[in-house]
Amino acid sequence: MGTTSATPHDTPHDTPHDTPHGTPHETGSGLDEDRDGRGGRFGRIVHAPLGWMLVGAVGVALVSGLTATGPGPVPVLGAAAAVAVYRSVMHRAARRSTPETARRGAGRAALLGGGIGLGFILVSALLITLFGGYSFSWAGSDVLSVVWTAVMVQIGAAVTEELLFRALALQALEQLWGSRAALVITSLFFGVAHLGAPGANAWSGLAIALEAGGLLGAAFLWRRSIWFVAGLHFTWNTAEQLLGIPVSGHTPEGLFTVDVHGSALLTGGSFGLEASMIPVLSALALAVPMLVLAHRNGGMKTRRRAGH
Repeated sequence: MGTTSATPHDTPHDTPHDTPHGTPHETGSGLDEDRDGRGGRFGRIVHAPLGWMLVGAVGVALVSGLTATGPGPVPVLGAAAAVAVYRSVMHRAARRSTPETARRGAGRAALLGGGIGLGFILVSALLITLFGGYSFSWAGSDVLSVVWTAVMVQIGAAVTEELLFRALALQALEQLWGSRAALVITSLFFGVAHLGAPGANAWSGLAIALEAGGLLGAAFLWRRSIWFVAGLHFTWNTAEQLLGIPVSGHTPEGLFTVDVHGSALLTGGSFGLEASMIPVLSALALAVPMLVLAHRNGGMKTRRRAGH
């Protein structure tokens, strides 16, 4: 499949204008020169990859913090606002367009990613059940209410997390050190970011880094679409929640309750399915062909290519 390069366009940075004779002004208090100098340094920082990554991360995180736990459709509205913030930062600070958030083909990309995410979770849960790790029972919940809440919350979480980790962090680090280094760094950081979750330990952090960081990062490098990777992330989390399986240590209301039996390496223990060896291996099995396809389609950038 073809990919759309998300490499920023090269645009010259603003530089202070020289005086007609190539010498600085020697009159006045020197405030103009100081202001220009500061503006130039600030501009260079903001337009650099780490600069726009941090500016974008602050903006998206702020929107997420205000809307993630809101009632009804508030998390979805927050996700839309976060996309708008991301586009604005990329246009103004990174000085590039955002084909990864293009509306054209967004629905198809989200459905494809969603299908992969749903299949990934259902197959993993089925295998754990067949090995005796899970048993399910109906929770007797109000189906429409539970599904509505899960969908709203998980759309908000999936979109904002993918903007932070893949659209901002992965692409910024990719410009500096290439795709492979960016994938490794963002995957490790994704695992570290989940260490504060209930039931988390060193293994669950590593498991999240390998399966979630690796699979979601590979999915983004392959398709270069935030909708594809957010669709995958959304169905992953939503399917877990509705099955009653803890989502990264958290146990929101689902349609089923799950009883856990046996080794934590099989079941994931109190952290949930994501700390099980089965989805870790399944995710790696999905990520490898995605990375191969990304490489064949020119989506994997070396350090030198990423800088241009």
